Amino acid sequence: MNPNWSRNAFVYLLIIVAAAALFLSVFPSNNQRTETIDLTAVAEMVEKGQVESIVISGDDLRITLHNGEAYASRKDGLQGLSETFLALGVTEEQLQNFEYVVDSPSQAGNWLALLGSLLPLLFVGAIFFFLMRQAQGSNSQAMSFGKSKARMLSSDKPTVTFDDVAGCDEAKVELAEVVEFLKEPQKFASLGARIPKGVLMVGHPGTGKTLMAKAVAGEAGVPFFSISGSEFVEMFVGVGASRVRDLFEQAKRNSPCIVFIDEIDAVGRHRGAGLGGSHDEREQTLNQILVEMDGFDTDTNVIIIAATNRPDILDPALLRPGRFDRRVVLDRPDVRGRRAILGIHAKGKPLASDVDLDVLARATPGFVGADLENLVNEAAILAARRNRRSIGMQEFEEAIERVALGGPERKSRVMSDAQKRLTAYHEAGHAVVAKLLDPKNPIQKVTIIPRGQAAGYAWQVPEEDRTLQSKEDFMARISVALGGRIAEELVIGDISSGASSDLEQVTRIARAMVTRYGMSDKLGPMVFGKKEEMVFLGREISEQRDYSEEVAEEIDREVRRVVDEGYQRARQTLETHNALLELVAQTLMERESLSRQDFDALFETGELPADGPLPPPPAKPSPSGGKTSAGREPGAQTGPSTPPAPAPA
Repeated sequence: MNPNWSRNAFVYLLIIVAAAALFLSVFPSNNQRTETIDLTAVAEMVEKGQVESIVISGDDLRITLHNGEAYASRKDGLQGLSETFLALGVTEEQLQNFEYVVDSPSQAGNWLALLGSLLPLLFVGAIFFFLMRQAQGSNSQAMSFGKSKARMLSSDKPTVTFDDVAGCDEAKVELAEVVEFLKEPQKFASLGARIPKGVLMVGHPGTGKTLMAKAVAGEAGVPFFSISGSEFVEMFVGVGASRVRDLFEQAKRNSPCIVFIDEIDAVGRHRGAGLGGSHDEREQTLNQILVEMDGFDTDTNVIIIAATNRPDILDPALLRPGRFDRRVVLDRPDVRGRRAILGIHAKGKPLASDVDLDVLARATPGFVGADLENLVNEAAILAARRNRRSIGMQEFEEAIERVALGGPERKSRVMSDAQKRLTAYHEAGHAVVAKLLDPKNPIQKVTIIPRGQAAGYAWQVPEEDRTLQSKEDFMARISVALGGRIAEELVIGDISSGASSDLEQVTRIARAMVTRYGMSDKLGPMVFGKKEEMVFLGREISEQRDYSEEVAEEIDREVRRVVDEGYQRARQTLETHNALLELVAQTLMERESLSRQDFDALFETGELPADGPLPPPPAKPSPSGGKTSAGREPGAQTGPSTPPAPAPA
C-alpha cells in the first residue's frame, strides 16, 4: 500500500470525525433535549406528589415524574435542596414522598465537555496540518534541490566485474592499475607515488564507458557514486555548485570510493563560450568541480571517473594533470573483441547448432558493444516470435539487417512494375561495379525489398577491418556509388531521384580527397580550409576559407575531375559488362534478393547455385569499411548511405 495514500486517508478520517463531533455538540438531537424549569415549578410538583426521583449532580437537578417525563433544573449552591424546598412551602412529609439520588459529576461527562470545547481547535489544526503536508510534498524536490542526485551503489551488492566487459583489453589494463590503487594504496604511498585523481574515458557511444566504470568499482569492492553531468545544472543560480559540494562531501565520507560522472561534457565545456559570459551557471558548476578535484588530499582515496564522446570540447583546465591524470580510449572493437562481446551476450541463451559466433563477428564491422547486445536481443525476439526453442543463424542474419537499417523488411509494400524495374537496375549497377572495381569489399547481399527508408540496397562487407584507406579505395567507392545512376541512364534512358544520397557521398568523398587528404596531383599535399565549431553547442557551424578565390576555383575543378574520373570508370565497366548487368537485374526482379553465394554464382556460371550452406550474414555499414548503396523511389527520403571517408589514424 502506498504510505502517502495511508497518511492522506488518516487525515481525511480525522477531519470527518471532528466535523461530525462538532456538529453534534452544537446541534444535539431532539431525543437528547430536556426542558429546563425553575425550582418554584419543581416545588409545586413535589407538593402535588408528581415527583418520583430527583438526581442531584452538583448544582444540576434532573427531575423524573411518575408519568416518565423528565425535567432539568438548577439549585442554589449556597444552601441545600431541602432547605430550599421548605422555604418554598413544601412540608417535611412531602419531602419523604420521592427519592433523592446524589450523583457526582462523571469523568466521561467531563471528558465530553472538554472534547466539545476543544473540537473547534482540533478541526482547525487538522486542516492546517493537512495543508502543510500537501505543500511540503509538492515542494519536497524544491526543498532539496541543493543536494546531490548521485546514486550510490554499495560494495556489498552484486556488481559488474572485468569478466563482464569484453572488446577493450587495453582499457582494462589501464583501469586495473586504478583498482590496485584502491585496494593497496600503501603499496604506492611507500614509494612516494600519489593516487590518480581522475580518469577520463573517451569513446564512441555504446562502446561501454559506463559499464567499464562499474567494472572498476566492482573489482575494487568500494562504493560507487554515479551521476550524469546534466543533473548538476538547474535553472536556479548556485544549485550546480551546491550539488558538486554535496557530492564530494559524500565521497569523502565514504572513501575509498569511485565517483562516476557520465557525459561530463554537459558541464565541462570550454569556459567563456556560454550565453551568459563567464558568470553562467554551467561555468560556476565547472569551477566548483575544478576546486573540489584540487582539494583532494593524497590520502583521500577518491577517484573521479568521467565519460564523454566529445573530449575536444572539454575545458583545458579540466584535462590538465592533477585533475584527470589519465585518458582511457574505448574504441570500436575489432573482430576478436566483437567475438568476445557476442560470447558474453549469448551466454545463457539457447543457440542452435548452426550458429557460428566467429562468422557473426566477421560480418559486423563497426558494431559497438551496444549494437551487438541489441543484435543478440533482436535475434532472440525473432526466434520467440516464430515459436522456436533456440536461436538460429537465420534469426541472427535478419537481426543484423534490422540493427543496421533500422527496421524490418516491408514485403507488403506494393511496387509497380516500372518502379520494380528501376530499382532492380539501380541496385544491379551498384553490385556489378562493386564486384569488378572494389574487390576488397565483396557484395554480401543485393535486394529490392524495401527496408527502413531504403527501397533497396547493395551491401558490401570488408574482408578485414581497416582504419586507413588509399586513393584507389576512395576512387572505387566513388565509382560504386555512381553505378546505380549510370545503370539507369544506360538501360532506362532516364535518371531518377534515387541516387540523391549517392551523389552526396560522391561529392563529400571527392572534396575530402582534394582538401583534407592531399590526394590531388595538381594542388599537392596540402589541407585547405579550417572548420570552426560552436563550442557551447558542440557542433560544426562553418568552414573558414584560408585560401584565395583562384585556389577555390582550382579546388572545384579538381573535385569535378575526380568525380568525372570515377564516373567514366563506372560507365565503361557497365558498358563492357552490359550482359552481366542485365542478368543480375532480371534475377533481382524474379527473386527480389540475392545472397553472396547467389551473386558470385551468377558471375562465374551465369546461373543460380543449387541449395547449399547458408551464406555469411550481412554487415553494418561503418566508418571502418562497411558500405551500402540504397536505391529509392523518386521523392523518397534518403536512407542508409556510404559513410564518409574516415580520417587517417
